[in-house]
Amino acid sequence: MPKKNLTEAMAAKLKPPPQGQQIDYFDAGMPGLVLRINYGGRKTWRALYYVPAIAKSGKKAGKRILVPTMHSLGQYPHLKLKEARDKARQFLADPQKALAQAQTGSFQEIAENFLKRHVEANKLRSQTEIERLLKKYVYPTWQHRPFRELKRGDVVMLMDKLEDDHGSRQADMVLAIIRKVMNWYQSRNDDYVSPVVRGMKRTTGDRTRRRILADEEIRAVVNTAKEAGTFGAIIQVLLLTAQRREKVATMKWTDIVDGEWRIASEPREKSNAGSLKLPQAVLEIIEAQPRVVANPYVFAGSRQGQRKGKTDEGQATRAPEPPAFNSFSQRKEELDKKLPSMERWVLHDLRRTARSLMARAGVRPEIAERVLGHAIPGVEGVYDRHHYGEEKARALEQLAALIAGIVDPRQSNVIAMRA
Repeated sequence: MPKKNLTEAMAAKLKPPPQGQQIDYFDAGMPGLVLRINYGGRKTWRALYYVPAIAKSGKKAGKRILVPTMHSLGQYPHLKLKEARDKARQFLADPQKALAQAQTGSFQEIAENFLKRHVEANKLRSQTEIERLLKKYVYPTWQHRPFRELKRGDVVMLMDKLEDDHGSRQADMVLAIIRKVMNWYQSRNDDYVSPVVRGMKRTTGDRTRRRILADEEIRAVVNTAKEAGTFGAIIQVLLLTAQRREKVATMKWTDIVDGEWRIASEPREKSNAGSLKLPQAVLEIIEAQPRVVANPYVFAGSRQGQRKGKTDEGQATRAPEPPAFNSFSQRKEELDKKLPSMERWVLHDLRRTARSLMARAGVRPEIAERVLGHAIPGVEGVYDRHHYGEEKARALEQLAALIAGIVDPRQSNVIAMRA
C-alpha cells in the first residue's frame, strides 16, 4: 500500500499490477484518498473511512473495533485529481450523511417516483404536461445528478438558462414542478430541506395575460395556418371554437356525431362546453384531415419516439395507443417564422381572442361563457339546467362569420345579426 504525494501526471503514468492483482496508492496530499488500479488498468478513486463494529474472533472478540472501508468516488481520468480530493474531503467530513445522500438516487429517479406515487396516484390532469416539462427542460441537465447534491445555486443556474432561452414564464412553470418534486421528497424524509425558496420566480406582479390578436394578426395567422398541415388545422379550430388546446388536440372521430362535437370529460374536470354544434367551416377542416389507420384522433400524432415495452421476462408487450398530435412547440416555432413581425403570442391567446370576437359579433356574455365551457357561478349555475345547444350553435356561427370577414375582407359585408 504505497503512499505518494499524487500529481495529475503521476496518476496518468502509474502502471497496472500483474494479472489477478490490484494495488492501492494512498494520496499524501489528501489523507483518506486512494487510487486503486487493477491488473486491467482501470483506475478508481476511493475514500478510506472506518466503521465501528464488534470483533467476532481473536483477542478483541466482543470488543468494539474500527473496520477500514472503501467508498468509490469515481474513475480516473473522468474524475481528475483535484475533483477527487474535493469529493473525498466532502465525503470524509460526514461519511454516514454522504452515504445516505448517495443512496437517495438521481434527480430523475426521485422525479419518476414522484410521478408514480403522487401524480398518478392522485390522477392529476396535469400529468402529461409535468412529464413533458421534466423530459424537455430538466432531465437533459439533471438526469444523472444525485438528488441531494442539488443546491439552490443549481436551481438558479437552470432557471437562468431557461429564462434566457425560453422566457420567464416557461422558467416559472418548470420551477413550479421542481418545487413540487422537492417538497414531496421533503415530506417523506426527516433530514431533507428543499433548496427552492420564496423569491426564486422570474415573473412578478400581475401575470394575467390580456393578449388578443388584432384583425391583421388574425388574418396573418389563419392564412399561414391554412398551409401548415395538421398543426395549422388545430390553430383554425382553436380560433373557431374557443376551446382549450388539449380538448381540440384529443378530439376523436367518434366524438363527432351528425356535426355535433361531444367533448369528452375528464376525471376531476370542473366543466367544459359539453357538446357543440359545429359551424360548417370547422366541419370542413375536420373532414379534410387524413384518417390514420388504428388512430382514433382527428388530429393524429406520430409514433416517432414510441417504443414497445417489455415484460420482466423480456417479452415484447402490446404497442402503446396511437398518439394524438403533440408537437406543439416545434410546429409553433416553424409557424412563427412564416408570420410577419408581431408581438409574442401563445395558443391560449386564440381562446381569449375568440371570446372577444363573440362579444364583438353580438353574442350574449352568458352564452359566450357557456361556449367556452366556463363554470357558471352562483344561483344560475346551480339551478339553470338548460343545455343551450341552439344558442351555442348560433354563437359559433356568428363567430365563424366574423372571422371569415376578417380573413377575407371581401366578406366584410356579411353582418352577424344579434340573436
